[in-house]
Amino acid sequence: MKLVIAIVNHDDANAVTQNLTRHGFSSTKLSTTGGFLLSGNATLLVGVEEEKLEQVIDLIREYSHSRKHVVPSIDYDVTGMGYLPAMPVEVTVGGATVFVVDVERFERL
Repeated sequence: MKLVIAIVNHDDANAVTQNLTRHGFSSTKLSTTGGFLLSGNATLLVGVEEEKLEQVIDLIREYSHSRKHVVPSIDYDVTGMGYLPAMPVEVTVGGATVFVVDVERFERL
């Protein structure tokens, strides 16, 4: 058995979980916050048999979309005067980050 840990954008979380459920996979959704933009994410935990692992990853891939966001950037003034405003920067957010780990033991209590 494998444990899939998928970090997806909060905008995609419901579509991912609904489609996992539609295909017979149970998941647990945790609300999380990303470190770079401090944006809302969802961390999904999915226990899956090894032979169905690729199906779960394909569903996550299909329903997790990356998108462009323009965010303000800040430069630090090396003269000691503080922070200076800088030009906005376009960054890609969304998509999914997926970890797969072996499960040594699983029990449904």
